[in-house]
Amino acid sequence: MNQSFKAPIVHIHNLSKSYFRETLEIPVLQGLDLDIPSGGFYALMGPSGSGKTTLLNLIAGIDRPSGGVLEVCGSNLNQLDDDELASWRNQNVGFIFQNYNLIPVLNAFENVELPLLLTPLTRTQRKEKVEEALTLVNLMDRLENYPRQLSGGQEQRVAIARAIVGNPMLLVADEPTGALDAKNADEVLAMMQKLNEEFGKTILVVTHDPKAANFARHQVHLEKGVLDKTVEVNR
Repeated sequence: MNQSFKAPIVHIHNLSKSYFRETLEIPVLQGLDLDIPSGGFYALMGPSGSGKTTLLNLIAGIDRPSGGVLEVCGSNLNQLDDDELASWRNQNVGFIFQNYNLIPVLNAFENVELPLLLTPLTRTQRKEKVEEALTLVNLMDRLENYPRQLSGGQEQRVAIARAIVGNPMLLVADEPTGALDAKNADEVLAMMQKLNEEFGKTILVVTHDPKAANFARHQVHLEKGVLDKTVEVNR
């Protein structure tokens, strides 16, 4: 599942984002510069309201910037219309959420298969890819189980399998261990570390937990919408 891509996979220059409440402009991100190389594992850290999730959503193509340069996976996201951006997301980005976002009426196999239903793959090809992803997260024995039959840690591993099944260039995770106990959190983070180190996946994770951030190789600190510093993790 490894991919080659010339660095940086994320290039941000003078990025800004504001929201408007009637005529009042509320700046969230101001003048950010950040490059993330292919194969990087970065943690976005900062206090509540610092702009971490906003930056993640911009990089993932969920939201649009107010100004600046935003190039991700070889595309200038500012130049894509809504349909093009949706197609770009499906092809390039895998999402991992705090609350898993699994479909309750679908079993593990069917949840992981969902992103592939938007592709021209045959049923046999989809089955192969789903089984490969579930094997990577050690859940082949649970493929027929529904979310209610899984532990929180298992649900998040199904969510990781769903995120990687289409072989995206970039994985983004918003507080992926926020709903887990310490043991399951460590297992999920170790799984993400494996995807980064053994399969070359570029990962960007938002977390407020310093222990979780230490699984990453770099930590990006935001303070009131401004990039405070980037720290390399020694591990």
